[in-house]
Amino acid sequence: MCGAKAGGPDASTAKAGETTIQGSVTRDGEPVTGYVRLLDANGDFTAEVPTSATGQFRFYAAEGTWTVRALVPGATADRKVVLTEKGALAEVAIAV
Repeated sequence: MCGAKAGGPDASTAKAGETTIQGSVTRDGEPVTGYVRLLDANGDFTAEVPTSATGQFRFYAAEGTWTVRALVPGATADRKVVLTEKGALAEVAIAV
């Protein structure tokens, strides 16, 4: 079992200018609980958080190219994210 906080780090603890990837995982428009992984540009594992009860997740990451992978019962889905500047916010909606 993952020891990370469900949904990822709390936004209220973010430092000014923090680069953030956040979003939600849904199936047929309803939130799905599971895990979301952050993979670097080479596809290497960087971090993982369980989704919150409302399917939400959040990562703080450096600028660059990332893959966000949702792992939920019966499905997996990837979304590519490119962060081009420090302090950017990428909202990612993943439907499985």
